[in-house]
Amino acid sequence: MNRMRGRERKRGRWEGQENGKEVFPVERYVRLPLAGAGQRIGLLGGSFDPPHKGHVHISLEAIKRCRLDYIWWLVSPGNPLKTSAPWPLATRLQQCLELVDHPKIRITAFEAVLGSPYTAKTLKYLTRRLPSCHFVWLMGGDNMTGVHLWQDWRSIFEMVPVGVLDRPGANCRINSSRAAHLFASGRLGQRSAAALAAGKPPLWCRLSLPLSHESSTRIREKYRN
Repeated sequence: MNRMRGRERKRGRWEGQENGKEVFPVERYVRLPLAGAGQRIGLLGGSFDPPHKGHVHISLEAIKRCRLDYIWWLVSPGNPLKTSAPWPLATRLQQCLELVDHPKIRITAFEAVLGSPYTAKTLKYLTRRLPSCHFVWLMGGDNMTGVHLWQDWRSIFEMVPVGVLDRPGANCRINSSRAAHLFASGRLGQRSAAALAAGKPPLWCRLSLPLSHESSTRIREKYRN
C-alpha cells in the first residue's frame, strides 16, 4: 500500500469490499464541492485519463497567478470529441485522489449526473446554481486552438472568464485561433491575470507557464507499447 492510498483510506474515501476488492464510493464525488459566496474558483475539465503531474503543475500556477481560492478538477464521464472511451470513472477518480494532496484542489465528477459531457452545459448549470461564485474556465493552449469545434463554444466565453494555459506544441497557434480573433477585445494581459476571476466576460487571459511535457496521451501510448 502506498502512502497516498493509506491517507485516502484514513479519510474514509474507501468503503467496504465486493468480491474481495475495495469499493470506491463514486457517488460521493458526483456531488458539487462546497463553495462560499464570493469565492474565486478555477474549473479544470477533462477526462484525466490518466491524471498526471502536469495537471497539478498548471493548477498550482493558475491558483497563484489568478489568485484563486480553489480549483475544481471536473473529471468528465467522457469526451465527445474522442472516439475511444476513457478508463472507468471510478478508476480515474481514484487516480486523481492518489495524485493530488493540496487543500486548494478539489476533485469532482458531478458532470456524470448532468446527463451531458458538454462544457457549455456545465457552466450554465454552475453559474445558475452558484451565482455568487466567480468561476474561471481553465484550458490548455491546445484546447484554445480547437475550442471552436465544441458545442456552443461562444457561450463558454460569454458566461465566465477563461484562462488559457500554455501547452507544448500549441503556444504559437493560440494567438491565431478562431476564439482569440473573435474575442480579441476581451483579452487581458498576463500581468493583470489576478483580475481575471472578478472580471466581466467575455474576458480571457493567456498564461505563459513553465512547461511540463507530461500528457495523458503520451502516458497512454507508453502503456500500450
